[in-house]
Amino acid sequence: MSPAPPALPPSGPPLNPLPSPPSSLSLLLFRSMLRDAVAPDTVTLLALLSASARLADPVAGASGHLLFLKLGTPFSIPARNAALHMYATCGRMPDARRLFLEMPQPPTVVAWTALLAGSLRWEGLSSGQEIFDKMPHKNEVSWTVMVSACIESGLPKEALSLLAQMLFSGDDYSLAIRNLNHITLCSLLSACSQAGDLRVGRWIHAHFTKAGGILDGKDNDLVKVATALVDMYSKSGKVDLAHRTFEMMPHKTIVTWNAMLSGLSMHGMAAEVLTLFNRMVVHEAQQPDDITFVNILTACSRSGFVDQGRKIFHDLYPVYGLMPKLEHFSCMVDLLGRAGQLEEAEALVRKMPFQPNVVILGSLLASCVLHRRLELGQHLMDELVQIDPYNTEYHMLLSNMYTSSGRHAKADNLRMTVKKNGRRRYPGISYIEIDGHVHCFSAGDRSHPRTEELYMMLDEVVRRLLSAGYIPDAASQVSCVPDNYLENGDGQEEREQVLLAHSERLAICYGLISTKPGMPLLIFKNLRICTDCHVAIKLIADIYNRVITIRDRNRFHCFKEGACSCSDYW
Repeated sequence: MSPAPPALPPSGPPLNPLPSPPSSLSLLLFRSMLRDAVAPDTVTLLALLSASARLADPVAGASGHLLFLKLGTPFSIPARNAALHMYATCGRMPDARRLFLEMPQPPTVVAWTALLAGSLRWEGLSSGQEIFDKMPHKNEVSWTVMVSACIESGLPKEALSLLAQMLFSGDDYSLAIRNLNHITLCSLLSACSQAGDLRVGRWIHAHFTKAGGILDGKDNDLVKVATALVDMYSKSGKVDLAHRTFEMMPHKTIVTWNAMLSGLSMHGMAAEVLTLFNRMVVHEAQQPDDITFVNILTACSRSGFVDQGRKIFHDLYPVYGLMPKLEHFSCMVDLLGRAGQLEEAEALVRKMPFQPNVVILGSLLASCVLHRRLELGQHLMDELVQIDPYNTEYHMLLSNMYTSSGRHAKADNLRMTVKKNGRRRYPGISYIEIDGHVHCFSAGDRSHPRTEELYMMLDEVVRRLLSAGYIPDAASQVSCVPDNYLENGDGQEEREQVLLAHSERLAICYGLISTKPGMPLLIFKNLRICTDCHVAIKLIADIYNRVITIRDRNRFHCFKEGACSCSDYW
């Protein structure tokens, strides 16, 4: 049972609403300017290239490039760099490379860095590394881009090596690391957050502090760095360190509060989220914003706090002066659906002042699968196909619901339709870091150099699980089964074998053979953990006396002594 949620802040008059950020009207304004026959100058065209890069609009950007040539406006080095940056940001790497090679003078570090960033994003780490190695001069931005790419690619040792080169190249190390601006530090910590790389994140924190960086001051830039640390620790499975860093900060912005609320939410700590929210609004007089309430409603959804979530949602405008947005409706639909209140959830979808998107309908479909509401699920699937016919995830959800309802022929037909139309499902990938090396696994993976040892451990784990009373739930795993399976004993066994070698189980087994007994394991997965793996990992944690933490697509699960931090509600 989850702890009883604390009381919310008392109702009262609406707080002053925050102004909504203005929509980007730059391209429309530029088109209006052309219609009024106002000739753009260099400044205008540079602004157009910058806006096109931010909006990832290569058509508008290419028009700006063409206008430089057509109007005879001087295509200066800053203009060339802006055009190169736009093409690289939008994925038009051939155009970016052509501009780079056509530079009338040796390319500046700005041009090199723009090409580097585009190459890393669109062509991969090896291509970016080639460019980085060729750069005659590197600045703080180019180093940061390369280090961040290594972190996001799961290469912490390489990232630390680059950081050492970046920081230790001068004579005064303390001066070097103190001179890193807050943008660089926040970028590096953001990369650590996305990759869940605690090792590099803690290294940055420790070395910045050692060099004289003070993360508990009121300087606005230092507050941003401290907030990035809160986010990094939360997303790397160390919510206690995130909370400690948060409490050390005498000055907190709304971004800081939201980072802490989000971190607690990811760890399923809804009661703590509501307590912190009460402190934020009542005691600290901090104005909440839209993101604050997304975090709170998400936390309520993950822990089943239906009444509190419903009250918060209905208080958005009367108490806090905020009009509910699509994201808030999405959270509320998820909250009601998980709790089995599907009629109320569907009614909310039908009366909200927005057209339902794939996220909201998909969330409702997932709740139908959870509570086996086949008729409503089929209806939602028809709507989803109209909106996004190539999304395989929702097809597989309905297929699994057919299977669990014993309608195997319908499940087969739906799965074959997906395959016939050439739609591919994103594979589940799990990874674990051992001694600075990240090891990735997919279901049934046999590519690892220690495959033989890995599967010997998997066999042992399966034997001990079965001895402990575990029964594989293969009914929901039809999407993993070969196309030619039959619904008989052989087909059932086939599905069970696939289930037992899910990616997170392989990652756990690798952790078991690679670490000392009793050591905690931290695993990351790109998809939501399945129900059967959740049951199995609770038993594995108990059998092997390990604390096993898994960050899946939605949240953290901390398995210990046969239980999970989510209390089996996720």
